[in-house]
Amino acid sequence: MPAQASGVVAPLTILLAGPRGFCAGVDRAILIVERALERYGAPVYVRHEIVHNRHVVEALERKGAVFVAELDQVPDDRPVVFSAHGVPKSVPAEAQRREMIYLDATCPLVSKVHSEAEHHRKAGRHIALIGHAGHPEVVGTMGQLPEGSITLVEDEEQARSVNLPAGPLAYATQTTLSVDDTAGIVAELMRRFPDMLPPRKDDICYATTNRQAAVKAIAARSDAVLVIGSTKSSNSLRLVEVAKRAGCANAYLVASAADIDWAKLGPIRTLGLSAGASAPEILVQETIDEARKRFAVTIEDVVTATEDVKFNLPRALETA
Repeated sequence: MPAQASGVVAPLTILLAGPRGFCAGVDRAILIVERALERYGAPVYVRHEIVHNRHVVEALERKGAVFVAELDQVPDDRPVVFSAHGVPKSVPAEAQRREMIYLDATCPLVSKVHSEAEHHRKAGRHIALIGHAGHPEVVGTMGQLPEGSITLVEDEEQARSVNLPAGPLAYATQTTLSVDDTAGIVAELMRRFPDMLPPRKDDICYATTNRQAAVKAIAARSDAVLVIGSTKSSNSLRLVEVAKRAGCANAYLVASAADIDWAKLGPIRTLGLSAGASAPEILVQETIDEARKRFAVTIEDVVTATEDVKFNLPRALETA
């Protein structure tokens, strides 16, 4: 129990992972919606969740954003924003056909994967895409090319058995995967297809890599690890997996402080705390506040990297 029998509150050291939370692509996507609201007024429509976090989505809804599943739910005369995960080519093509105002909030690092996929296709290479079926980023990347140009590979088991067409090959990856898992899949693909061309630069984004490294640094020292993030968020789910593999089996994904089952964590003295790339810092601070209601909290920052990446807004909003 947090409180001892004598009435003295038990101590708790929180190992606060750094980097954590918002990345440059998420910052940019949210700002695109906010600037669009300023320029065009409400409502501004957003195809799919701009990022995978309900706190962010609800905050934007209060400002006048309307989130929809597909473009046919958007009136012709209102602007629409495409989410940070990227969209198939058919989506902006339909927006152009309807002469809509649209803004693409696709993370530039996802757009880099799209560009390389197009380059491989033009060079006659078939692409093995490492990623999770149905994830919006994977749907968007596969939708950049004609059907049959890309084969999805989800894990090492598939890498050992996947049939790829004869001829030149290349691979690409979703940007939010486990670094360690992906290395295993790539190794298996390269064993079977040694002439397969890798990306010019690693597709897993800097933010995913940095957050996983920070969680590794705190996991082995922690009695429990909490990752703040959505169950839809690939990078948040991977952080929990990384924590478990790095030595803390008692690791959980929670949407917010209200979702924490403190009893389930057991008699902890050290708590590791991080947040996925689409989780705002306020959710981390609320978790610390909840911990302070139960423990005498000491904060230890564990910083494994610093980030200063910043992405430009679309030109139409930069000049707004």
